[in-house]
Formats: sequence, structure tokens, C-alpha cells
Amino acid sequence: MTAAHPIDQAWLSTGNTGAKNYDEFPDETEITRIIESNPTSMLGVEMPAHTPEAVAAGLTFEQALPAAAERLAALKEAGRFAAFGDVAVAYRISGGEEPTAYGVFCLVDTAEISSSAEEPGKVIRNEDVFIEKVKQRNELNQRLRHLLSPVLLLQSSRGEELHAAIEAAVAAAGEPVAKDVDEAGRAHEIWAIGGEDGEALTALAGAGDLIVADGNHRSLAAQVGGLDRFLAVITTPQSVVIRPYHRLVKGLPGSAAQLVEQIGQIGASVIETDGPPETPSEGGTVVVYGQGRTWEIAFPAAEGSVVDRLDHTQVENEVFTGLLGWDAGDKRITYVGGDYPASWLAEQVDAGKADLAILIAPVTVPDFIDVNLQRLKMPRKSTWFVPKARAGLAIVELPKG
Repeated sequence: MTAAHPIDQAWLSTGNTGAKNYDEFPDETEITRIIESNPTSMLGVEMPAHTPEAVAAGLTFEQALPAAAERLAALKEAGRFAAFGDVAVAYRISGGEEPTAYGVFCLVDTAEISSSAEEPGKVIRNEDVFIEKVKQRNELNQRLRHLLSPVLLLQSSRGEELHAAIEAAVAAAGEPVAKDVDEAGRAHEIWAIGGEDGEALTALAGAGDLIVADGNHRSLAAQVGGLDRFLAVITTPQSVVIRPYHRLVKGLPGSAAQLVEQIGQIGASVIETDGPPETPSEGGTVVVYGQGRTWEIAFPAAEGSVVDRLDHTQVENEVFTGLLGWDAGDKRITYVGGDYPASWLAEQVDAGKADLAILIAPVTVPDFIDVNLQRLKMPRKSTWFVPKARAGLAIVELPKG
């Protein structure tokens, strides 16, 4: 039995509504700049407290929610979205550094979410979350009665078959309903696939286990909000790449050099190197940059599961919790995805916007799969999958009530 279904009431973009997902910005002022330059971007709805008007008025997320509802209604009224019923939405991303990616927008049964080995379900959620983000996402869902951003799910068992099926569906469907080009020059295109073809596509997409690659907060918000189904893009393993996920840290009690010295005192190997920081090529070494200095750090080998041995876990346990006494969700920690190069992180530190940068090698696909098969949890913000589904191309209207 499949966990995926066509979308009952879809609204597909007619142009200029596409945007990065709401959680892809280490610098929140960038959100405001994007909304200002493109008022029809879905970011203005998803991040209402960051619109130019809300920033000028000093509004909180909750205070800005009514404006988000008004903005969405205005976009629909202006014809920025077209209504489609009972469709699967085929999705293609091309033109980037990565191979051409395929996926399908659809609805997935919330009851299928499994967050542990003891919890049955086809949708494997593998990462701890920040509760405040879940709360805001649920509030947005409930106020707007629309789902705006998809959860990215990897088809674990029939990926090659799904890849070929979506490619064939796209080839037969003619011109796309919408096309959007992202900041990296990738073309994002969608096609509405209805009838038996749509049913067959979603049945194939929802067969077997589905691994949450991006959207742990969105999937949990669906559960918290009591939604029967959530919006997802189900994609294939050959459509995605894992890039690094780094950290910027500010508000240190001492200097960066003092923290590095403390890291050495807990048994880590610390080597200072010449030149600017670079992302480690493989796991086992973490690079720290601060005060114009670069260090390579190797923590003592950790015992336990594959999760315990990940560099992300070591940084969280040994540095944030052990030495600084901070939770991983502390506001002094900024999580920076792989779309931002090492040079950008160094610039933030040199400009005084952060005290130090921590650069971590990308998690390998085998380790990611291993964690999921064991039904363990990844450390928060440890996998940056690319290319990501664009927000604002396909949204879902929830039933009233």
C-alpha cells in the first residue's frame, strides 16, 4: 500500500513566486532583501516577520501572521497561482552542478511518520528538531490553511524505477506549468499529471520506505497540527547530493584561541595551519577559524553508534554542550548550509559578525543511510541536500474546518 497520494486541491505557480525554503538563510536580512526585490515571492508569506513592512514596524512572527494570510490571498487573486484538482506534480531540476533531478509533489499520510524503531511507519524522520520552528510552522499552517513548503523525501527502495517514471511523465506532458530559475542558475520546472497517470506516479513514489532528507520541522508540524497528510516532494537517491553543514558562533565567553586550547585539553588533536579555512575533504577532522587563525581538530574516537562517531555529534557534545554549556539550539549558533563557501564563513568572522567558524565535512550517503536503517537520529542541521525543491511552485489548500 502506498503512503503517497495526488493532491486534492493544488495551486501551481504561474510565475515569479519561487523562493528558497524558509530555513536556508544564515543571514535573515537576506530574506527581507529578497522580498523587497520580489514582492510576489513566497518568502513574503512564509516569513511574514521579515517583510520590509514587518521589520519597519518591529512585528513578531505572531503579529505578522494576519499580513501573511492577506498576502497569500492577494497572490491568488492576482492570478499568481492556478488551481488544479487531484494531480501529482512532476518536478525537474536541471542546469546546476548536480545531475538532473526528478521528484513528484504529492500528499503523504502523516500517520506513516516514524521517528524511532518502536514507531511503525514508512516515513523515517531521522533528525532532532528545534521546537520553536515547529511551533511557528504549525501556526502558519493553521492560520493560512495552506501548506507552502514540501518535505523532501528519498525513495529508498524503488528509486531507479521512480526516476525513470517521472522522466517519462515529463517527456509526455509537453510544456511545464511553471519554470523558475534559482540563485545558482538551476531551472525548476513542474507539470500537472492527473488521472490514472497521476495515481500511478504517486503509488510508485509512496512504495517502500521514505527517508526525510529535508523538512523534519515541517513533518513534525503536520503531526502537531493534526493534519491527515502533509505536502512532500518524493525524489530519488540519484537526484541528490549531500553538501557540508557548518556553524558560525558568536558570544564566546573568551577568545577563539582560548576555546581551541580548551578543546586540546579534553584530548583532541589540534594543529594550527597556514592560510584561510577550507572545508575538510572527509570526516574525522574539523576546521576552526577565528582571529585570523585556522586550526585542524581531530576529536578522540567516540564509542557507540554511527551517530556518536559523526563530527557533527562530536562538535555538539564536546564543544557546545561540554565546554560552552550551550544547547545546540542556542541563538549564538548559526547553522550555515553548503550553498555558502568556506570563504563566506571566514568573511563573517573577519567582519566581526561571528567569533569563529566551525567547518565540518559533509556526511556521507552511506552513513546517512546507515543511520536511517537503524532508526537513529542525525544531529540537528547535519545534512544539506542539494538541489532543494523550490518553495512557492506548488502549494496545497487544506480542507476547511
